[in-house]
Amino acid sequence: MRQITVNGAQRDMAEGTTYLELAREYQKEYPHDIVLAVENGRMRELFRKAKDGAEVRFLTTGQIDGCNTYRRSVTLLLLKAICDVVGMETVRSVKVRFSVSEGYYCTIRERAVTQPFLDQVYDRMKELVRQDLPIVKKSIPVDEAIERFARHGMTDKARLFRFRRSSSVNVYLLDGFEDYFYGYMVPSTGYLKYFRLIPYDGGFVLEFPPRATPETFGPFRPEHKVFTTLKNSTQWSEVLEVATVGALNEQISDGNMSNLILAQEAIMEKELGNIAVQIASRHDKKLVMIAGPSSSGKTTFSHRLSIQLLAHGLRPHPVAVDNYFVEREDTPRDADGEYDFECLEAIDIDLFNRQMQALLQGEEVGLPTFNFITGKKEYKGNTLKLGPDDVLVLEGIHCLNDRLSYALPSESKFKIYVSALTQLNIDEHNRIPTTDGRLIRRIVRDARTRGAGARRTISMWPSVRRGEDSNIFPYQEQADVVFNSALIYELSVLKQYAEPLLFGIRPEEPEYLEAKRLLKFLNYFQGIDSNLVPGNSILREFIGGSLFHV
Repeated sequence: MRQITVNGAQRDMAEGTTYLELAREYQKEYPHDIVLAVENGRMRELFRKAKDGAEVRFLTTGQIDGCNTYRRSVTLLLLKAICDVVGMETVRSVKVRFSVSEGYYCTIRERAVTQPFLDQVYDRMKELVRQDLPIVKKSIPVDEAIERFARHGMTDKARLFRFRRSSSVNVYLLDGFEDYFYGYMVPSTGYLKYFRLIPYDGGFVLEFPPRATPETFGPFRPEHKVFTTLKNSTQWSEVLEVATVGALNEQISDGNMSNLILAQEAIMEKELGNIAVQIASRHDKKLVMIAGPSSSGKTTFSHRLSIQLLAHGLRPHPVAVDNYFVEREDTPRDADGEYDFECLEAIDIDLFNRQMQALLQGEEVGLPTFNFITGKKEYKGNTLKLGPDDVLVLEGIHCLNDRLSYALPSESKFKIYVSALTQLNIDEHNRIPTTDGRLIRRIVRDARTRGAGARRTISMWPSVRRGEDSNIFPYQEQADVVFNSALIYELSVLKQYAEPLLFGIRPEEPEYLEAKRLLKFLNYFQGIDSNLVPGNSILREFIGGSLFHV
């Protein structure tokens, strides 16, 4: 007999007991399906044998790592079903591109995606679920993996493995079908009960239930403006021939990064110019309102847009909505009793509207500056009066929410949503979550500007995400323009700043699991010399050396 501790309670177990067996025993204590174990602070797949003396807890589909495991496993199920329905040749043409609503937007090169085809694939997926087939993990040497996936026609994976630092690659097998995936899997297809296939924009969406309710679907709500922006960014990455990490690494190793960086920055500058043209052509637009989630580069974006507006004959005046925070003692508190700086009520909305109205009416206004040390607004003689060519460039997380600017005429507002929408994939079947890029940006910036370690940033991230879910994402489709601030090359630069910070998190600390996951993710990338990054790049907001005061 062996001893382990499960959920804080010691118990005996037979030698050779797997986490799958234990999960079935403890499932009744969890609200959602258990899909992973955490053993001594490290994630483990359920097929593994429990270790004597281990401290164990379980992760479900209602938690971020469990949810990602479930979605990854359903993606494998999809590819296997497509292989069964129309053959391996079609699987080579499938690309899992990016998130749409609660699902993944997928395309198939040179094949029309019809409803009858999706019905066939869906029925085969459901049949595979009913059969409850095992998903088997196998480790093979890197050279063998390169040869094997090249033979399968999956050249994107072969290119990725060329730069792999470890000597082996883990592949997953499902009923004779094999593929490579970044991250863990559920133990068998019987776990994969909830998914839908929805035709969309020439491809289809593999949809999942929301993480909050992982057994129940809501309505499919595609975000068309965000989708179009991501689609355009993805097309540019294909034009530049860097749609996957393997392709990016080849460009780095071939010494081509200087031109690639300049091309990417030129594409971004062109987009900024197009936005400035739209604003300049509308003389009624006096309020340029910029919002976006954390670490989207909103501050640098507002500076670069202001330069473009100047070039089009306008006089922009940046105003940070953060200067309108209520006094610290009046700040609302969250459920944990902490100050909630993310909620709309943390802003002195009435003062903001009175001052903006006065400016629109041609009055001179003394603008506040918020002192984050004392927690009070201060007036330091910063006055402003708008002329005929003046525009206000307002930046804050609530700028797309009309409750912030309730008294201001809607015809005066030009709304811009800025987010770092990652257009790069690890390979054609493994997407990079947009939130990972933003989190890595924030880890690097917080360490540089706030003296905050990676542990602190990671611990705060769930709260930041909840604030975004409540205050930003519901309003993103109300924007006149969606701007993608992600750079194809940025993770290869950020890697060198982020890795030492992540290595500083110790195994006994709660943030260790996330740090290890991010380190494993960054290990895919070759590094790029940060001296190649232009001084006006949005990336400079995070790594330092910006031409702007950010």
